Amino acid sequence: MDKLRIEHVSKHYRNHTALEDVSFNVKPQSIFGLLGPNGAGKTSLIRIINQITAADSGQIFLDDRLLSEKDIANIGYLPEERGLYKKMKIGEQAIYLAQLKGLSRNDAISKLKYWFEKYDLSNWWDKKVEELSKGMAQKVQFITTVLHEPDLLILDEPFSGFDPINTNLIKNEILDLRKKGTTIILSTHNMNSVEEICDDIVLIDNANIILEGKVSELKQRFKPNQFELTFKGNMIGFTNAMWTNYDLVETKKEGDLIKANIKLLNGKSLNDLLKIAIDHLEIHEVHEQIPSMNEIFITAVEQKNEPSEIIA
Repeated sequence: MDKLRIEHVSKHYRNHTALEDVSFNVKPQSIFGLLGPNGAGKTSLIRIINQITAADSGQIFLDDRLLSEKDIANIGYLPEERGLYKKMKIGEQAIYLAQLKGLSRNDAISKLKYWFEKYDLSNWWDKKVEELSKGMAQKVQFITTVLHEPDLLILDEPFSGFDPINTNLIKNEILDLRKKGTTIILSTHNMNSVEEICDDIVLIDNANIILEGKVSELKQRFKPNQFELTFKGNMIGFTNAMWTNYDLVETKKEGDLIKANIKLLNGKSLNDLLKIAIDHLEIHEVHEQIPSMNEIFITAVEQKNEPSEIIA
């Protein structure tokens, strides 16, 4: 059973198509990356899931039931646009937001005290929101988003404005929430975080899905059949021996060692390359070049947007 199922969802505005026949599934207790360039349609889809706006066509299912208004109580949503009332005291603001999600005042205070202590915010309880830094305000919003322990958590750019230490703090919190059973949809341009914590992704561009799958499988699918060799030896002899079946992409010298990036062509394997190399070189290391999610993101979008060849 899928936690969330998007079926043929489309959304059109007067002069713009935000989503066109979008379908994908989110597995329970997973971290799902919702990716795409600015304006691709991600935020429109998130707003439809949260029932802020309605789709023109298509359906959304939560736990194999058609998504309904009552399901909003079990969804946590951290929007990209932050929204705290600047003149309110931080503690009262957090209690108010918790009560909107159905918590009693006493339960809200009890849970908030725990989270504020955990995130070093206890001394800020009676101060005004406008006194918070951007990062601290974001911590408060993250806390109020997860306080009611939602089954489905949607985070839109949750790392924006955070330094590396706080980014890691939130990242670990997301992993801990998954371990406890929460399903998380993560919309972000931080591809390092996608690579580190996401199980599956979907990439939307110009209202359409152009790539989807498990992160580990996509990295294998997009790998360029390229290897980095670190060695000592006769570089000229080795280069001549490679001839037309290999492409020497880059070389650099590090002390008395040489690093060479070599792309395999014409169906050649790593074993074929090593058979040639050991006749000329003293090999120290071999690493397969696996693309980062950032490289995969760029490649997929560029391929999608390449003009089609017109055949006369």
